[in-house]
Amino acid sequence: MTVAILLATYDGARWLPEQLASLAAQGGVEWRLVAGDDGSSDATPAILRAFAAAHLGRVELHDGPRAGVAAHFRMLMARAGEAKFAAFCDQDDVWDADKLSRAIRALAPVEGPALWAARVRYVDEARRPLGLSPGLRRPAGFGHALIQNIAPGNSMVLNRAALRLLQAADAEAGPVPIHDWWAYQLVTGAGGAVLFEDAPCLDYRQHDANAIGTPLGLRGLARRATRLVGGDYGRALAAGLKPIAASAHRLTPENRARLDALQAALAARSAARRMAFLRASGAYAQRPVANLALRAAALAGWG
Repeated sequence: MTVAILLATYDGARWLPEQLASLAAQGGVEWRLVAGDDGSSDATPAILRAFAAAHLGRVELHDGPRAGVAAHFRMLMARAGEAKFAAFCDQDDVWDADKLSRAIRALAPVEGPALWAARVRYVDEARRPLGLSPGLRRPAGFGHALIQNIAPGNSMVLNRAALRLLQAADAEAGPVPIHDWWAYQLVTGAGGAVLFEDAPCLDYRQHDANAIGTPLGLRGLARRATRLVGGDYGRALAAGLKPIAASAHRLTPENRARLDALQAALAARSAARRMAFLRASGAYAQRPVANLALRAAALAGWG
């Protein structure tokens, strides 16, 4: 059961050796590393070459597209070829030794597109604990994927059918703001399965150089409030729907109708029509406060 680990790097020499050691320690699976570097100016390329030399035949090194994180992971998915499974990998995390074996054990019996994800442990640069990512309060599904991602992409593992789905959709997608959200949308939209585990699977470093990161506490609350009041919520939602809309022919009829309804809600001029289309879309967040924010944004004209 070979897993293609898709590692995107850029100036990650501070953290990369610890992450590579955790990849090499993965038990119970055969892995190969497909790594891309986006033009690092530090020791990252040398660290990757040394790891490749130490694991002959198991490491592919590529130049990244230098067009952002999502474009980088899309390139790596194309390079994964016919891998049985594929796992997104960030340079600054540290994986638990059983992360991949847990994912494969869950995914192996599934025949259609499937995505595995789990909670993560937030840690600081020195790996001091900061807390856990949220668990699920409501089921994963396309209604949720329309407006939120299920989990950090660094926890995600795809089976072959899901990888092929993303590879096929890549050419038609256009710009993708967030690759892991897009993956969740496509897999659920096409009727695929999402397998989510409550037990965490890795340490997710939070630091100033995070490409995305997860602002915690008051800082995170302030950022989310600013996005809602400033109209960023609606703009981000519309941008996140464009790639999946380009692949609408890959969705089930029911999910195409849900997507159409949410796009109509974003375009409607009256509050009543926005709320009616939002209800028809079946879009939902995991937590009551996020659902209230969604409805408040719709009532206010998305900002």
